[in-house]
Amino acid sequence: MSATPVKVEVSPTGQLALPRVVRYMRPQMRIAEFLKPDAVVEELRSTSKVEILKELSAALAKTNPNVSPVRLATVLEERERVNSTGVGEGVAIPHGKLPELSTLSASFGVCRAGIDFDAHDKKPTFLFFALVAPENSAGLHLKALARISRLFRNQGFRESILAAKGAQEIYSLILQEDAKA
Repeated sequence: MSATPVKVEVSPTGQLALPRVVRYMRPQMRIAEFLKPDAVVEELRSTSKVEILKELSAALAKTNPNVSPVRLATVLEERERVNSTGVGEGVAIPHGKLPELSTLSASFGVCRAGIDFDAHDKKPTFLFFALVAPENSAGLHLKALARISRLFRNQGFRESILAAKGAQEIYSLILQEDAKA
């Protein structure tokens, strides 16, 4: 198989002018870029929204030692006051932005008992994917939220996460599902 040559032109200002197809060919974002195994919580013990956010923040802090769990929880709680991030189907994606972060970071937790997270469908929430992003990263933040949302639309996948035994199995399932998309 031979590669198709790409015609690259130089604009009058000296900038490279790539064809539209080349400019928008970026590798797809992967969950493993911002979710690390240490940030997966096999079983969240809390029974309230605020306490769940604190547990997720503690997991986030493991992979972000320069940011306190209290600061992370505050950012997630502030976002929840604006509008619930309980998207329905047993899933919540609490998220926020922090100026002191340089990259996206996430934690994931399971609460098999389910809690009232003010989800849009009014049903209990079992799966929590917390995401924090640098302050000036709107595009990256939105891409990550879209990626997470697409992943958790699959009912079979959500059920497999709930049946998983251990944080490592949960993490592996997330990566396997992410590789399919």
